[in-house]
Amino acid sequence: MWIYKTNKELNGYDRRIEVNPALSVLAVTLGAFLIVPPFVAVWRLGARARRAQRAAGIPELSTGVAFVIWLVGGGALYLQYEINKIWDRYPGAVEGQQVPLYA
Repeated sequence: MWIYKTNKELNGYDRRIEVNPALSVLAVTLGAFLIVPPFVAVWRLGARARRAQRAAGIPELSTGVAFVIWLVGGGALYLQYEINKIWDRYPGAVEGQQVPLYA
């Protein structure tokens, strides 16, 4: 699932971004029965992407904008686009390679 993989990648990029990817998936899926958990999980994913962008030294996304776009149906595309900017910051880097963090 995209939520799991994305949270895991952000944690792998910067260990200061603490997340349990499985718990995020549970919040988005089963948490929907309680209404609030999916919204919290999506908000936090946007905040994690923002922290990763800060660590990469690139302009940060707006968590609020990401959340609103998620509500109208394009949030995953928007967040993936923003997360891809982090990976583009390190051309030639391979998976598992340590890269410099800026913040």
